[in-house]
Amino acid sequence: MAMKISTEQFKERVDHGIHDQFMRGAVAGAQDGMGVKRKVVTTEELDNWEDWRNHGEEIRQHVLENLDYYLEQLSENIAKRGGHVFFAQTREEANEYIRGVVQRKNAKKVVKAKSMVTEEISLNGMLEEEGCEVVETDLGEYILQLDEHDPPSHIVVPALHKNKEQIREVFAKKLGYTKTSKPEELACQARVTLREKFLEADIGITGCNFAVAETGSFSLVTNEGNADLVTALPKTQITVMGMERIVPTFEEMEVLISMLTRSAVGQKLTSYITVLTGPREELDVDGPEEFHLVIVDNGRSEILGSEFQSILQCIRCGACINVCPVYRHIGGHSYGSIYPGPIGAVLSPLLGGYDEYKELPYASTLCGACTEVCPVKIPLHNLLHKHREVIVEKEGKAPVSEKLLMKAFGLGAASPTLYKIGTKIAPAALNPFTSGDKISKGPGPLKAWTDIREFPAPNKERFRDWFKNREKGDK
Repeated sequence: MAMKISTEQFKERVDHGIHDQFMRGAVAGAQDGMGVKRKVVTTEELDNWEDWRNHGEEIRQHVLENLDYYLEQLSENIAKRGGHVFFAQTREEANEYIRGVVQRKNAKKVVKAKSMVTEEISLNGMLEEEGCEVVETDLGEYILQLDEHDPPSHIVVPALHKNKEQIREVFAKKLGYTKTSKPEELACQARVTLREKFLEADIGITGCNFAVAETGSFSLVTNEGNADLVTALPKTQITVMGMERIVPTFEEMEVLISMLTRSAVGQKLTSYITVLTGPREELDVDGPEEFHLVIVDNGRSEILGSEFQSILQCIRCGACINVCPVYRHIGGHSYGSIYPGPIGAVLSPLLGGYDEYKELPYASTLCGACTEVCPVKIPLHNLLHKHREVIVEKEGKAPVSEKLLMKAFGLGAASPTLYKIGTKIAPAALNPFTSGDKISKGPGPLKAWTDIREFPAPNKERFRDWFKNREKGDK
């Protein structure tokens, strides 16, 4: 699976999302539930949550401003412990390096812990081309993989759009499951199946929540413990991380993990926080014999130093998604990217280009709710507005109808005579589309708006005329 998850046009994806009543109900319920929990463990239990946010922002900004130093420190410390580090400028370079490891090990079975960056670089597809059986071990990702590679709809809760009955159908079809749709029985089936996969695996692959430059360690945050088995049992381990996912020391890691878990699902701490450092040492009872860290750029270095640099502060908590009113109604698949919601609307055009994702910055009300909940204070709604400026002014990718409309308005507004004529004839021109004081079936560019909601009709009396009449009345 690549970053792009659909070949449909944006309007088609949105139409499917809006008419998927179950998905919308599931998203609304999840947003409400996680939103309440997040509020309790951040603003109600911590009187100084804004201080935490300020500190989180400082940590992330400091790292980005000194990223070359910390990446070098991280790679040197990993090498000292016998690990291998590879810097991949592109997704192709990352996949080729991992392909080489797979071929040298003659690996046929791979287990993976949840990782957004491996989705971004289409790692699973490459491994399958090599003849490997690739198994996602996070329960949500495993369900989606069984269901013929259904893409994730949320970066934290990937199978949010499915209910337990749908999951039971998937298990029955793919695993011969015969029990009920009770979550406990479904989880038991997954546990039994996945344990065999852990024991058979030649290579384990994980993502990285935060890499610690000072020690050459990396951390994994999970609720299922699957990442521990992915890293402990296979003889070869590969960790893939975006180049910005780094902290100077354990002190900063602890701060950010505490903010991550609270912001993501309203937990004070997640069930498992695993910290690993290189391959197995002499006195270790488990762990890999060989360790590889693949650091992925894939467009991130171009974001550094730009007006969008703050998006690299993201710690992938999904808090912005959980409050977004647009995501609530159209769901994750409508974004056409593995990164949905406000974070996806900002990040996807930067990594995937405006040709693929120019509509996403407009899939926002600019209400600022995403900015308010971001634990590291990314100004998401401002970045969405910047995207719109770039799309129109620099990229020239605004719709032709919009360009013509704005040009016509500019000409009319620049001329007092044309403006006066336009304001006089507007009510009459729009009268065929007006019902009462509303336009319910708009012409031209108004059609897309009025297909969803009514548009206020222009007043028959112009403001200037009303004002002059009022002055006369006062006299």
